[in-house]
Amino acid sequence: MPLIRGGRPLKSWTYVGAYGPDVMLCATRGRIGVAPFAWWAVWDRRAGELTQGRRGVSVSAGRVAVRGVFELTVGPGRAIEAVCPNGRQYAWTRKHAADARGTVAGQPVELRAIVDESAGYHARHTAWCWSAGVGFAAGGAAVAWNLVAGLNDPPTGSERAVWVAGEPREVPPVTFAADLSAVAGLRFTAEAALARRQNLGLVRSDYEQPFGTFTGELPDGPLLREGWGVMERHEVYW
Repeated sequence: MPLIRGGRPLKSWTYVGAYGPDVMLCATRGRIGVAPFAWWAVWDRRAGELTQGRRGVSVSAGRVAVRGVFELTVGPGRAIEAVCPNGRQYAWTRKHAADARGTVAGQPVELRAIVDESAGYHARHTAWCWSAGVGFAAGGAAVAWNLVAGLNDPPTGSERAVWVAGEPREVPPVTFAADLSAVAGLRFTAEAALARRQNLGLVRSDYEQPFGTFTGELPDGPLLREGWGVMERHEVYW
């Protein structure tokens, strides 16, 4: 994808979120035009401690690491892929759910991960709500989800997906509560939140992403026995 298309700069990123009952974490690297960005966070549920930063981040679809903090290998998985209109241009994304194994603070962990690879020529003003999570259905099957409103969300051919036992399927449009307490039939209990407001002149961002737990029913899917993950609200001028 060229750096500029239709007067819009290319934005691209790879995000990995890995979640479980004891620890949740995420990391991303990307670019807005030629300007790079990166950040990471770890929510240690046992210690009740949230740590975060912007340095030492290495991210790909198969590996995510932060120097001196954590290192995970992410397995393959069935992916969903979408190309959707965005303003007068378009955006592409590919997402998959997979096992993630490695160490956090030197301790071995086994988690489930959502991998988000995205790129596009997004509109100058873009706003969305998003949720990614993993867990188990009432019947015991492993589940994962990627739900969004405001970005890559046409009625069909969207990035919205639920994985049941590793198999993804697209789900209908979803609605998020304004306070991020729910999406579709899922209820969310926030535990620790990343929040950041930035004003860099041409680029301005208002961002909130809490870690927490989920209960309820997946869209077009099974009842959730237990679930972990994130909600997100993001408004950006870029």
